[in-house]
Amino acid sequence: VGATTVNKVCGSGMKATMLGRDLIAAGSADIIITGGMESMSNAPWLLPGVRDGLRFGHGRIFDHAALDGLEDAYDKGRAMGDFGEATAARYGFTRAEQDAYAAVSLQRAQAAIAAGAFAAEIAPVAVPAKGGPAEVAVDENPRSLSADKIPGLKPAFRPDGTITAASSSANADGAAALVLARRSVADRQGLPVLATIRGHATYSQAPEWFTTAPIGAIRRLLDRAGWRAGEVDLFEINEAFACVVMAAMRDLDLPHDKVNIHGGACALGHPIGATGARLIVTLLAAMQRHGLRRGVASLCIGGGEATAIAIERS
Repeated sequence: VGATTVNKVCGSGMKATMLGRDLIAAGSADIIITGGMESMSNAPWLLPGVRDGLRFGHGRIFDHAALDGLEDAYDKGRAMGDFGEATAARYGFTRAEQDAYAAVSLQRAQAAIAAGAFAAEIAPVAVPAKGGPAEVAVDENPRSLSADKIPGLKPAFRPDGTITAASSSANADGAAALVLARRSVADRQGLPVLATIRGHATYSQAPEWFTTAPIGAIRRLLDRAGWRAGEVDLFEINEAFACVVMAAMRDLDLPHDKVNIHGGACALGHPIGATGARLIVTLLAAMQRHGLRRGVASLCIGGGEATAIAIERS
């Protein structure tokens, strides 16, 4: 079976799905498995010059997670969270408002876990442990957090900033996958069709405003699909930072009770290569659980981009 790796940072998993859909539409394939993965806990430290041997003078060490994923590619050394602070300032989002959003995300995720809402979308993984393999079947991050502690957290990116660890996405490990098929092939083989991809879109703007790129991606997607925002039942918009989703809700006039109803990356974490696919999986599972028809998933991507995808259940 042939395979291709897509490297589009946070957008990798969603872009792989977009490309898979287009390959099927073009007649190049009938069934494709798409998705993404990331193990941020295994991101290495880089030691330039060590292969040839360091000589006299100071050496350097780089955190690959920061260098390749969490710093701006154009403004070297500037953390993504610093751009989040600029976004919060532009929209006038206060520390208290972002804290409140993060608390809701956490509470929704914890409630969803308690209700078993994620069970249908999680494949348990056996992890080696003392005394035998341990099964991981529940997201770890939300269980260790408390909404009561959010107001006391220190700013994460600027001394006088408004963004904290709670209103940022947590580093995480994860993977997600989807099976895409031509409908005629799925019907012929008796495969259940969970939803249909109605369209997808990519949007780009100035790199420092990647935080608001999902707004443009969703607008472009809705135009292509022939939908209005009010006709969409659920949205999954990645919480790279709380302000990303807050800005999208404001500019697109989206009610919070339609957005990230089971929590988001502020609580669940953001394994960057996996999240694009994970958003689609979570969106589809939530639509099934609540008997809803139309959904949109979108996420920002460092470098000024965003992707969005529309799915519809019969």
